[in-house]
Amino acid sequence: MFLLPALLVFGVFSWWPIVRGLLISFQRTNLVDPAVWVGLENFGTLFQDPLLTRAVVNTLLFVGLALVIGFPAPLLLATVMSTVRKGAGVYRFLVYLPVVVPPVVAILLWKWFYDPGHGLFNELLKGVGLGPFPWLDSPDTAMVSLVLQSTWAGMGGAVLIYLAAIAGVPTELLEAAQMDGASIWTRFWRITLPQLRPVIGLLLLMQLIGTMQVFTEPYVFTGGGPENSTLTVLLLIFRYAFQDGDYGKAAALSFLLAIVLALLSAVYLRATRSWSAS
Repeated sequence: MFLLPALLVFGVFSWWPIVRGLLISFQRTNLVDPAVWVGLENFGTLFQDPLLTRAVVNTLLFVGLALVIGFPAPLLLATVMSTVRKGAGVYRFLVYLPVVVPPVVAILLWKWFYDPGHGLFNELLKGVGLGPFPWLDSPDTAMVSLVLQSTWAGMGGAVLIYLAAIAGVPTELLEAAQMDGASIWTRFWRITLPQLRPVIGLLLLMQLIGTMQVFTEPYVFTGGGPENSTLTVLLLIFRYAFQDGDYGKAAALSFLLAIVLALLSAVYLRATRSWSAS
């Protein structure tokens, strides 16, 4: 009885929208006129849209670049920061500061950095004889530009988690390895990294889920351009719903994305059970 109010609130505001979204995926509706039940028609129409393939490829490209650029960066930075004793609090504040900056404000700031004319990055590169680069205005560089800003904006939280995990590594193991003549790299690779395996796995899953739902960066930076080179799955869902008024197709694509993310979560849970057993 004590839990019932909380369960009702959770059911109404969390589970019912999921069920409602699933029902809409089998309907043709603009949420104004009466809905028409169309079965799997929305899914069939969805797979015939050439923009879906482009959005999936772009999303996977963003995920891949984020893993290559953005996933190891917090771990390496946290490892370096863990060796700093003087002014550690200041460095932690500075590395976490981008997280508390509103995303749209940060993106607008970076749009000025990326300005192809007199943006900060091109001005700095001009000093060493490079550039200017088109950044957001070229299909070849737009996605990388989004990933760089996204990495900068979201890295702080992961760094603090890694710092806490590194602090939990038994010091006697590190001291014993140091006495045996192990280098800093050997101690990190053989002792610190294995101790961080559960944390790395969790952050990897969170990054995969987060980057596969990337929306704010392509929406504010480029609107999906140039030439749909930054159109992502979530941005395509937004177009279906709020530009085309086709909420059924938007809900169908949302449901498919949810299935993919659920499968990723299942793979992670299976992997963590295997790690625990070993």
